[in-house]
Amino acid sequence: MAGGFPVVERTTRLPYPADVVYAWHTRPGAFERLTPPWERVEVVERTGGIEDGARAVLRVRAGPVPVRWAARHEGVVPGRQFVDSQTEGPFSHWLHSHRIVPDGESASFLTDRIEYAAPYGIAGAAADLWWVRPRLERMLAYRHAVLRDDLASHARAALAPLRVAISGASGLIGRSLSAFLSAGGHRVTRLVRRAPGPGEIGWDPAAGRLDGALLEGVDAVVHLSGANVGEGRWTAARRRRIRESRTRGTALLARALAGLARPPAVLVSVSGVGIYGNRGDETLPDGSAPGAADLDTPAGFLVEVCEAWEAATEPARAAGIRVAIPRLGVVLSPAGGALARLLPVFRLGLGGPIGSGRQWLSWLSIDDAVGIIHHAIATPGLAGAFNAGAPVPVTNADFVRTLGRVLHRPALLPVPARALRLAIGKMADATLLASARALPTRLEASGYHFRHAELEAALRFLLGRQAA
Repeated sequence: MAGGFPVVERTTRLPYPADVVYAWHTRPGAFERLTPPWERVEVVERTGGIEDGARAVLRVRAGPVPVRWAARHEGVVPGRQFVDSQTEGPFSHWLHSHRIVPDGESASFLTDRIEYAAPYGIAGAAADLWWVRPRLERMLAYRHAVLRDDLASHARAALAPLRVAISGASGLIGRSLSAFLSAGGHRVTRLVRRAPGPGEIGWDPAAGRLDGALLEGVDAVVHLSGANVGEGRWTAARRRRIRESRTRGTALLARALAGLARPPAVLVSVSGVGIYGNRGDETLPDGSAPGAADLDTPAGFLVEVCEAWEAATEPARAAGIRVAIPRLGVVLSPAGGALARLLPVFRLGLGGPIGSGRQWLSWLSIDDAVGIIHHAIATPGLAGAFNAGAPVPVTNADFVRTLGRVLHRPALLPVPARALRLAIGKMADATLLASARALPTRLEASGYHFRHAELEAALRFLLGRQAA
């Protein structure tokens, strides 16, 4: 207790100078990186940086009704400290101090200290014990782990500040990648389909429109955009959109980069493990042959899409640009994608194996998806296609059992393959029922350090369910 208010505090020693740690906090993207993915928080307004009087307004969803939360910075000591003071929001009192104390020339101690008071008097005090305090403790544990790992990733890469252009920057991976790079000192330029604002370039892949001259001087390009495979039934029109959104956009970008007087050193253009088709229990290290491209079968359709998607990067490669193609597995985050769709069902205790449950799932955490792309930018020897999933794939049955255990819910209700096909159509056979046991052999050999190699540890971290 401090001044009668409850306090939550966490201190971590970081093997980085205090000035480096403080600078990371001052950059765009730092707040987004430090916000746990299980929290639904949106930045509505931001004025100034880390300076006395600077202000941020957030929209926070703690239930069905969004809450406005405004805070200002005060008590700023450059290089050492700043304090966030709530001016409007859900707490009766809130002061969050961030202190960074040098430990010699090459290390420092970071202390986050939150002094707070829950609203609603006695009821709020009771809620503090079982809900508010544990939630704040989980948040601080997450923040310190992300900061430690992000600083380590940037230190290993040892890159000079880069200008990185990103397509699909508003998507699940793109948002996290943009924040990671910006907080690490890089300049992010977003390719957008709407009217561009500051730090953005407009393009229209469907119409073949992109002013390549605006990409002059970019050091690296990351291409993430494409229609979501898991949205909507696979009608003929939807299948055509899935394919064209990948091939047209990739070809347009590759041609534009190839025509630059000063092309980027690297293009990272993602693909997917769907290129292997439905392969049962077969292990698939890098170099494994793609599946059979057959437009008449769901899995074969994805194989054909991935092959055409990867081939569309050829103009960039032919122009001497290093092209790295991570074949991503299923990216896990409660903020979006497959895991976000599964969570409501599993929290109700209604989850269970899909189909036989024996199909293999190549998965990776959102932080490893970001880390792998960053590693591809920073590693000159990493070119061509490579598997980008955790080193320990799991079967669907293992996945649902693990998710149920992490959530403390049963996961016993099976979803028959026939019912799934009736519900979502042909997409079921290419996504939820297909089996791809891909292994990241080239990625590991290139020196990539996985943050989350085991599924249970990844889910506990992403969902704030770490053991005490």
